[in-house]
Amino acid sequence: MIEGSCHCGSVQWTLQGMPESATACNCTVCRRYGVLWAYGYEAEDIQVSGPTTAYVRGDSIGFHFCQKCGCVAYWRSLEPDEQGRRRIAVNLRLTEPEPIAHLPIDHFDGLDKWEDLPRDARCIRDMWF
Repeated sequence: MIEGSCHCGSVQWTLQGMPESATACNCTVCRRYGVLWAYGYEAEDIQVSGPTTAYVRGDSIGFHFCQKCGCVAYWRSLEPDEQGRRRIAVNLRLTEPEPIAHLPIDHFDGLDKWEDLPRDARCIRDMWF
């Protein structure tokens, strides 16, 4: 299990297990936030708690921030999928670096092509230091 929290500790998340990778997206929102995402489903493998304010982009996704310190904690789909599950991704930059430092970075072109890009052998350790 991995745990993360905003700077002031008001917003917290837990992710069951260890993700296989972290995603860096270059869309107009994610590149401004500088986040690294790990994905799952709300109330299944990801639990979130604490008061947030959401910035809703388009009609499908809300980016949730701590109301006190402003950290981006997670994004959550606005609507459940066909199976009734709600997709969510937590910001791995809100956890301690050492347990996840080895995870490879997957790059996603959310700006132009909306597709995964090839891995380049970088890991989270390379992004933080």
